[in-house]
Amino acid sequence: MSSRSLYVIKLGSSTIMHHPEVFAELNALVQKGRKVLLVAGGAEGIRQKYEQLSRSIPVLTLANGDEARYCSPSEMPHIRAAYQEFILAKVHAQLKDYQLSVFAQIGGDNEVVLGQKAKPIKAVKDGKIVIVRDSLFGSFTGCNVDFLQATLHVFDVVCLTPPIYDRELGEYINIDADMLAAHLATELAAEHLRFVTGTAGLLQNVDEPASTIADVYLGDEIHSIQGRMKQKVRAANYAISQGICDVSITGPHSLNQPDTGKTWFWNMQRDVSGTDLLRKAIRIPSVSGDESELASYLVNAVQLPGVNGFVDEAGNAVFRKGTGPNQLLLLGHLDTVPYNWQVTCDEERIAGRGTVDAKGSLLSFIHMLYAAEVPEDGSLLVIGAVEEEVSSSKGAFYVRDHYRADAVIIGEPSGEDSLTLGYYGLYKLSISISKPQEHSAGKDSLSVLDQLYTIVADIREQVRGVDPSSLSSLIDIKHSNHNGILSAIGLLNFRISPLAGKDYAKQIQLDYGDGVTVSVLRATPGFANPRNSPLVKAFVRSFASKGKAIHYIKKRGTSDMNTLATTWEDVPMVAYGPGDASLDHTNEEHLLLSEVHGARAILQGAIEEWYRLKSEEGSYGYAGTVAK
Repeated sequence: MSSRSLYVIKLGSSTIMHHPEVFAELNALVQKGRKVLLVAGGAEGIRQKYEQLSRSIPVLTLANGDEARYCSPSEMPHIRAAYQEFILAKVHAQLKDYQLSVFAQIGGDNEVVLGQKAKPIKAVKDGKIVIVRDSLFGSFTGCNVDFLQATLHVFDVVCLTPPIYDRELGEYINIDADMLAAHLATELAAEHLRFVTGTAGLLQNVDEPASTIADVYLGDEIHSIQGRMKQKVRAANYAISQGICDVSITGPHSLNQPDTGKTWFWNMQRDVSGTDLLRKAIRIPSVSGDESELASYLVNAVQLPGVNGFVDEAGNAVFRKGTGPNQLLLLGHLDTVPYNWQVTCDEERIAGRGTVDAKGSLLSFIHMLYAAEVPEDGSLLVIGAVEEEVSSSKGAFYVRDHYRADAVIIGEPSGEDSLTLGYYGLYKLSISISKPQEHSAGKDSLSVLDQLYTIVADIREQVRGVDPSSLSSLIDIKHSNHNGILSAIGLLNFRISPLAGKDYAKQIQLDYGDGVTVSVLRATPGFANPRNSPLVKAFVRSFASKGKAIHYIKKRGTSDMNTLATTWEDVPMVAYGPGDASLDHTNEEHLLLSEVHGARAILQGAIEEWYRLKSEEGSYGYAGTVAK
């Protein structure tokens, strides 16, 4: 299933007031189906408000020499007015130009965001230390999560600003907008948090606009940051320590435009054992339909001589190494099933959504761009496909119809010591029944739910007649009564063995008369690769070179192998990758790093052996589509 991912985006007031092009980027996210929570800063709006009032902005000099805006009870009404009149009004106007629905308010209004006033602060006045007790500045303590989730569901964009509300004090209190964004991203379990700033991310040298720091790891000391950027770094570090989102500081005044710089923050130490990119990829949420951040990150991160990387029209991340005619395709997938939790890792293992299914396999494929030797007559095509975990299989269908290969390795967990030769197919039906309501005690009365179960039983019996090895599961039922019309909708899944053949679905009768509609959502056949192909032989030799005996398996799940096999009938295909497949889709997903390294060694050996066999035996592979 797919879900709408949440972006929390902090925009500074200068970006809001003077760079309207950033709102086009927000609109683009909405058009992709993303939820957007915008957190707006206010310094420029406050400056303009005080200028309008012909007042000076009061400032405190702190004991450490820093300066901070002094927000006393008498100043708070002006601060709130500045946000209302200059910031929120601007956000409304810009987003209305894109016909977006907007909910925007000061965070503390209606007690949506709550906080607690800070302790009295020490300041310097006339050269002496004084205690300031009435500064209305504080920290986040909580928010109305149910209300915010409801508004994010209804509106295209939700916008919040400081100040927030101290219920005990009965007053609004100011809060740093970067920290407000970090707290909201954590509370709402956002997938992505962005701090848009006026520079190209964090700079190594503030006088050099192109000196962007690409990555900040735990414990990194950044001596070049100054002023307001310190708060962004503090907020980013808070978010990666508490939330599940990926976090970056990006700019100038842009999320993703050309020439934009981006600094990523990681809740991990830098890894030099070869799994750094794997650890990062697992930390970028990529539930089906939300793979674009991970695809872009990987394409930007893998910059190697002789390797061409790009994101194709389907959203797949594509890498090609070599230009020879003997083409080997390594096809993994970018997406995961829903529900993310905070990634953890130590010297032995890494745990998080997608580690087993199947970022471990995909990143092993990408590692081959660095490790595997590709001969002059060969080319290595590595693709991370979108939407493998949902019925659409958008990425795999695009690969099937727009690329070619002489052999394919699918990136799915088989375990270091096993090779997957085939998968069951997927036959997925939607059964819809509707009829006028009637008394349940009436003669021959049959409820829509009873009718649904009867039809399900009949279809199961038919499928068993075609494929005695099939498995079935009624995965969802919805029931409703609308204006006296009763309806029931059921989703029925079958796992179809390769023995059923390609045309099994034509033998199933799905006409159940008036009021009943049975729709075929997916009818992918099973596929099993023979053991005598050169691809399997290449794996056998690689296993043997490591002193291992190969173990063959066939899975009752379905993978992108089935999608390719619908037309790539003569192309040898296997699946290989690290991990225990019984952990797929569970909250226990984890990989042993020793297995990752072991599987990569076997994969590299198999790839190089396949090229050698291919060169020896001549061209015999599939060549039915136009090469890209």
